[in-house]
Amino acid sequence: MTKLQKVDHKNLKLFISKILKKAGLDKHSNESVTTGLYEASLRGVDSHGINLLNHYVNSALKGRKNPKPKYKFYRSFPAVGILDANNAFGHAAGMKAIEIGMKGANKFGISVVAVKNSTHPGALASMTLKAARKNYIAFAFTHADSLMLSHNSTKAYFGTNPICFAAPRKEKDPFCIDMATSMISWNKLLNFRKQKKILGNNLAADLVGNVTRIPNKAKSLLGAGLYKGYALASMVEVLCGIYTGMNFGLKIPPMYDSPMSKPRKLGQFYMILKPNGALSLNKFLKRMQMMTTEVRSQKAKSKKNKVMLPNDPEIKESKIRIKKGIPLDADTLGKLINLSKKFKVPLKLKK
Repeated sequence: MTKLQKVDHKNLKLFISKILKKAGLDKHSNESVTTGLYEASLRGVDSHGINLLNHYVNSALKGRKNPKPKYKFYRSFPAVGILDANNAFGHAAGMKAIEIGMKGANKFGISVVAVKNSTHPGALASMTLKAARKNYIAFAFTHADSLMLSHNSTKAYFGTNPICFAAPRKEKDPFCIDMATSMISWNKLLNFRKQKKILGNNLAADLVGNVTRIPNKAKSLLGAGLYKGYALASMVEVLCGIYTGMNFGLKIPPMYDSPMSKPRKLGQFYMILKPNGALSLNKFLKRMQMMTTEVRSQKAKSKKNKVMLPNDPEIKESKIRIKKGIPLDADTLGKLINLSKKFKVPLKLKK
């Protein structure tokens, strides 16, 4: 097995930021995208991490994403607002929505921010964790191009349409769920293709809707829990596509196969809650920590795998990668080296 090259996590974050600055991103966009890509890679979510930097740079240079957006926000109801992101990077629009949502929740206890004219925000955990670290509860949703096989169909209609939820607790790292409504994300399938690995069972389907384990034959992904994941994807489409007035279903341009000069007109949907609506903040945090401890203390089937809550694997992986570095596959490393040469930004790899 080929040993993966690694990069120190601090060096990687600095490299991302410098490259994005050269690509023309303003301060808020740069900080938001840097955080999103860096945290995804640090947490082991490699499908939405540093491997996307080259694509994002191209999308800024060629016009798909606006590196210096002019946001417009208005409230349709006291606790409900619409953020027109002006085709901003999805990460930047999401972070802006979270900032607005926290202020609204301070006043009303709850705040909804629907985002329009956005692009895909990558791993939503960075947005909800931003709120949870400041003692808010946060829900986040976004949609994507048609990649999930419709139940009882041979074709896709909905995207992998992720759902994310985060809540604070006594310990430093919040509770967080960040999942596609499909069994795997499309970027993860693309990683299987690059690595020439066989897929697991019931992850993807071929051209006629039959399950396939061969990544190059996959044309759609299967819903998490089959029709249940498909149903959740439809809910996300209602919130992010229908509600916001953006493209939905088959009208969403594919991420990789549509012109990089064409905005994709995507939506996002956020709901922020103050945790002290029924209990004091301290009681909420204590009860969250109690649940965390009780679940982790359950007897495991094997000594190799402890009982974990959502976000526990990512917390564990981030600690490993802080110490040992973030691994880069050959394809990603090659693209980073090209970016380094193109923009004259050094890429410092671990020895």
